[in-house]
Amino acid sequence: MRVTRELPSHAAGEVDVPFVIKGYAEVVADDTEWNEHSHPWHELLWNERGASTVVVGNRVWCITPTLGLWMPAGRLHTASAVAGTVYRAHFFRHGTRSALPDEPVPVDIDPLLRLLLERLDEADLPQASRGVTEAMVLDVLRPSARALLVQLPTSPLLRPVVDAVRRTPAHQGTLASWAAELGCSARTLTRAFRAETGTGFARWVATVRAQHAVQLLARGADAEEVAEEVGYSSASAFGAAFRRTTGITSGRFRPG
Repeated sequence: MRVTRELPSHAAGEVDVPFVIKGYAEVVADDTEWNEHSHPWHELLWNERGASTVVVGNRVWCITPTLGLWMPAGRLHTASAVAGTVYRAHFFRHGTRSALPDEPVPVDIDPLLRLLLERLDEADLPQASRGVTEAMVLDVLRPSARALLVQLPTSPLLRPVVDAVRRTPAHQGTLASWAAELGCSARTLTRAFRAETGTGFARWVATVRAQHAVQLLARGADAEEVAEEVGYSSASAFGAAFRRTTGITSGRFRPG
């Protein structure tokens, strides 16, 4: 079953709020999609468990238990989460100063940040302690050097490649085979991919596969199933590629 939720779009700061940082948590019972929307406050999205995806324009971000996403106030985005995901969101009042830019950026959900955010969720936290904890959160928030991000090329030349790989992550087409099919040179495709995604074709494919694998793992698929589904010859080959791409092991995404 797939559920669609409708949320409104607000300009940054359009709604005044009484909080500096406010937390929200939910267990997603069904596969869920959120329509394109925006918030009047900044938002830090992360997962306690499971997998979710946020799309901003032609950028597809995968959110995990260790890698969150900072969404600036007023920024239009869509989202989705697989059934069983425990997703977390912390809302930051518009105008709150932090080291994060006015652009969506990945944020490492490290043990210190997680501990501080969980402390803010305590209902009986004294106001003075809340103020200190909020200041510490704002102090440690930094953009991450890594991201599970797929930049979607939009040119007519690359659309057949993009659609095929995203539809079937196990697709084994190489740049050379795609070039022959599209009637251009491999060098032309290489340059086009680099220009539109900022990365090479092989790395782009590995990230598409990793995003797909995260969702399969969150649904309870075992490593052998996932490896076959996303185009690796064995569970060990998949595990090595997954860790190389995401920086963590695939076991981190198993339902708990």
